[in-house]
Amino acid sequence: MRKIELDTILGRIIDSCDGISDLIFSVGRPFQVEAQGVLRPVRIVPEIAALSAYQIEKMVICLIGEDRRLLHELVTTGSCDSGYGLSDHIRFRVNIFRQRGNWAIVMRRLQTEMPTLASLSLPSIFEDVVEQRNGLVLVTGATGSGKTTTLAAVLNELNLTQAVHVVTLEDPIEFVHRHKKATFNQRELGNDFDTYPNGLRAALRQAPKVIFVGEMRDRETVEIALSAAETGHLVLSTIHTIDAGQAIGRILGMFPRNAEPQLRVRLAETLRYVISQRLAPRVGGGRALVMEIMGSNLRTREAIALGEEEHRTFYDIIADSASFGWQTFDQSITRAYESGVIAEETALLYATRTGVVQRNIDQLKKQRGLDVEMSTGLRLDDPGAAPASSSPTPSLAPKKRGFFGR
Repeated sequence: MRKIELDTILGRIIDSCDGISDLIFSVGRPFQVEAQGVLRPVRIVPEIAALSAYQIEKMVICLIGEDRRLLHELVTTGSCDSGYGLSDHIRFRVNIFRQRGNWAIVMRRLQTEMPTLASLSLPSIFEDVVEQRNGLVLVTGATGSGKTTTLAAVLNELNLTQAVHVVTLEDPIEFVHRHKKATFNQRELGNDFDTYPNGLRAALRQAPKVIFVGEMRDRETVEIALSAAETGHLVLSTIHTIDAGQAIGRILGMFPRNAEPQLRVRLAETLRYVISQRLAPRVGGGRALVMEIMGSNLRTREAIALGEEEHRTFYDIIADSASFGWQTFDQSITRAYESGVIAEETALLYATRTGVVQRNIDQLKKQRGLDVEMSTGLRLDDPGAAPASSSPTPSLAPKKRGFFGR
């Protein structure tokens, strides 16, 4: 397969529907895309009902090209990451991997328009994130939850407001930051550096004020990032965890147990923000961003240094610090439901503590004068509402609705 043939196929797939985030090619399946969070087949001309191993292998060869590093990584480890450009306006992050003896491909479509704090409707506390001069800021979440997009908006705001040197280490480069007030040097894994630890070590000799690390993948990367944060650099990075508390646990789990006490103290002193993200289905289509935000204060530093206990959990600390602009997932989800962005079923599905969100929703319904069905199956009617029956003749039959029954 020639590049022009692959580009034609990719172009037709991209044009097939709106909201495409990923292209997925697996043996025995047709061309597939994930659009608005839903996986669906794509019918293009020429139509292929089921991709063969040979067809995908030809696509793999075309995507890798003559890059011997990628080929060696694919053969020796079973997967590799790269970038691919369809045109000046369409770029992909590509992962090729082996499954059941065959190759499979996932291509994540990258945004070309630079996101901003305003365009993403991020909370005002992000302005404080941009103002940080040192320490560690982590954005966590599952794959595809928008972590890189959020950090791109933070870096863009920094680019507009601060005259600093920024070095990024990415795999691959997703958003290209033009020089504005800040000076950006963006390095791509494989092309510009070989490993994240080596890239980080080199970055410390490149006089940056801000370092962006695409992902905290291993202990060595975390160790060097902590050292950079301790020596006056602002380090921004991502990690695959579902909330702030799990992010702390994940980092601690990368180190031996005997190193945990010292590591906890270092984390407590350097960690500035942990921002966790989830994308929930939006009413009317699309996805809505809900997030948990934890900053640094005496209580969080104590919980990091000494560990969580019954009356000292990250969840409770965040919930009690709403006046600082922090929020739990459940608080964010409740606000999204209150504004009509997500449905009740979605709110309960994506909640951290379902009972908390259910009580919040019931309270909102009560304030709006709606009937609230309690967890026991009982229903509380609004006393100011009109009677259910408009019959002028009174009935002696038992009422079917009311405080004690349906």
